[in-house]
Amino acid sequence: MVSSFADVVDAAGRIAGYAHRTPVLGSRIVDEVVGARVLFKCENFQRMGAFKFRGAFNAVSRLSARQREAGVVTYSSGNHSQAIALAARLLDVRATIVMPHDAPAAKVAATKGYGGRVVGYDRYAEDRAEIGRALAEEEGLTLIPPYDHPDVLAGQGTAAKELFDEVGELDALFVPLGGGGLLSGSALAARALSPRCRVYGVEPAAGDDGRRSLRGGEIVRIDTPRTIADGAQTEQLGAHTFEVIRRDVDDVLTASDDELVEAMRLFASYLKIVVEPTGCLGLAAARDLPDDLRGKRIGVIISGGNVDLERYAALLAPA
Repeated sequence: MVSSFADVVDAAGRIAGYAHRTPVLGSRIVDEVVGARVLFKCENFQRMGAFKFRGAFNAVSRLSARQREAGVVTYSSGNHSQAIALAARLLDVRATIVMPHDAPAAKVAATKGYGGRVVGYDRYAEDRAEIGRALAEEEGLTLIPPYDHPDVLAGQGTAAKELFDEVGELDALFVPLGGGGLLSGSALAARALSPRCRVYGVEPAAGDDGRRSLRGGEIVRIDTPRTIADGAQTEQLGAHTFEVIRRDVDDVLTASDDELVEAMRLFASYLKIVVEPTGCLGLAAARDLPDDLRGKRIGVIISGGNVDLERYAALLAPA
């Protein structure tokens, strides 16, 4: 069943008082660079540093008493891992997290710090979903995947809902795209609160499965893309997310790693904020606006700011 904006509204009520209402920022210089009025929804200031807390808390909060007693399991490169671990801790639920061996050290440390039990795997040789399903079956855990879940999807949509509630209607919205939870939830909010707003998903150029899926009309699976946008190293869209995306999203765009680094530099220089590579996807694509969006009001969702400082410094260092 395709999720609706009513599900996003319900999720907003559940996470109220737990999730932060993150700020909306802008920069005159960035406006000049892009050629439009750009409004950034800064989920890098969300609890655990990314929008993922919204969907994770919404999903964990809806578990039955029996499910809470048994615990949950998920798989993620980092942000959903931290989100589930923190949501589970707040709601007194045990959490097991399947994370790749090469996940950013800061994300692994934070996940463990929130009380999550981390199980490692090789992202290029093993299937994280199979590992998660096996753990769920063996230990009686409830599996909460990082994006292909109606409660996760609805929770992620609350970020865009807050943006539209604060700034009103927009001409376009640019949203990072991995598995599609944030994009599909944002599209639900956009269609309800700003019907004429164009909604664009943005994924790494090395992994354009979302673009190919939208344009081809069916889910396309690819090998794990090699990109600095670790939060978008997904192989395919989810069944739930794709149903919303193909109905409500205007197009899917891509950004190269070099463009992501330049966007990181713009955020650091002019907004004075740290944004992880995946969180830069929206701005990277917005810098190449079509002519009819020049001078318009553009929304960009910054998905997160969880990046190792050493890695961050190395990416921004001059060649």
